[in-house]
Amino acid sequence: MNRLALYIRLVRLDKPIGILLLLWPTLSALWLASDGKPDMSLVIIFTLGTVLMRSAGCAINDFADRDFDKHVKRTTDRPLTSGQIAPWEAIMVACVLALMSLFLILHLNALTLKLSVLAVIVAATYPYFKRFFALPQAYLGIAFGFGIPMAFAAVQNDVPSGAWWLLAANVFWALAYDTEYAMVDRDDDIKIGIKTSAITFGHFDVTAVMICYTASLAIIYAVGWHAGLQTCFMAGMLMAAGCVVYHYVLIRHRDRQQCFAAFRHNNWLGAAVFAGIALDFALRS
Repeated sequence: MNRLALYIRLVRLDKPIGILLLLWPTLSALWLASDGKPDMSLVIIFTLGTVLMRSAGCAINDFADRDFDKHVKRTTDRPLTSGQIAPWEAIMVACVLALMSLFLILHLNALTLKLSVLAVIVAATYPYFKRFFALPQAYLGIAFGFGIPMAFAAVQNDVPSGAWWLLAANVFWALAYDTEYAMVDRDDDIKIGIKTSAITFGHFDVTAVMICYTASLAIIYAVGWHAGLQTCFMAGMLMAAGCVVYHYVLIRHRDRQQCFAAFRHNNWLGAAVFAGIALDFALRS
């Protein structure tokens, strides 16, 4: 297999669900920060930046977990774990992608650049939190949601309280969907001794997922209500709530395949929230 194909697998471009889970909250933040009229250059910059930073994060994650992944059924064939590429190549790919992402935002304001440094630090350190932190998925939510304060900073040169509340909502959302993901690997993770929310929550995992979904949607609703969003936003939130009910049906018996299906379906939850926000602003114009 040629190197380019291996690098594509390393950064999961063949599995875009991770990109979408970062992109929907970022786009929602851009629309809220700009009252529904974001500069298209910012939309392009943040979309490309999301792709690049998620890809860099995957490379760093595989480097950090290269000795763990060989013991997990789902990850044994990853390019780095299986020995098809060397560890230094994963670091090289991550650095190149991070530099490309930095180049995209160099002309934005100083506050956005400062937040981007924090975003890189959080993304690079996340894989190591699984060694000692009982809920690494919460830290993942910060990493996956850092596009939210950056979007507000890029539009308003400020990060208002609503942006931080949206970041908190993203932490709860990530806790929900990544616990579903962790439920797939729980048996393997217990054997190799890493921390996950699925292990920490134990028998209360399904209940915890539902509580996190509820907290996330409640915070988003409050922020949207404060921004004056109405009918279409409410419709989007109801669709998102419907997704949560569907996810409960999928995960309640803790079947691995069903838990993974619930994780992947979160794309539609994020899309519903964004669509509600975008349409509400569009019809207001």
